[in-house]
Amino acid sequence: MDETSRTRGVVHAYVDSAERRDWAAFAALLADDVVYEMPQTRERIRGKTAYLQFNTDYPGDWHLKVRHVVADGRHAAAWLDARVGDDSQDACAWFELSAEGLISRVTDFWPEPYDPPAGREHLVERW
Repeated sequence: MDETSRTRGVVHAYVDSAERRDWAAFAALLADDVVYEMPQTRERIRGKTAYLQFNTDYPGDWHLKVRHVVADGRHAAAWLDARVGDDSQDACAWFELSAEGLISRVTDFWPEPYDPPAGREHLVERW
């Protein structure tokens, strides 16, 4: 298996293990010094232990599903469908893997939906 395929597989396994709440499998994918960042809230979590606790303690009945993964070498981007109850939100996560194939960095973007500015209705199709 080439490096890009391995990276894509690790990202799918990351989302799948989180969705199943299989925290042992999830932890096995992480480097000990993993760094997790959320730019919107300017939060950073350092280390596997803290990141694992962050996920196991996260409130609510949330669910994740991969919509699409693009990988290049040890880097990947994932478009995710995140759901809590009836609420659905698109998210984008960027991954970096170590030479050993473990996740060393995750940057999560959780954009809130908003209405577009007026004046471009003739150019766009809303869905």
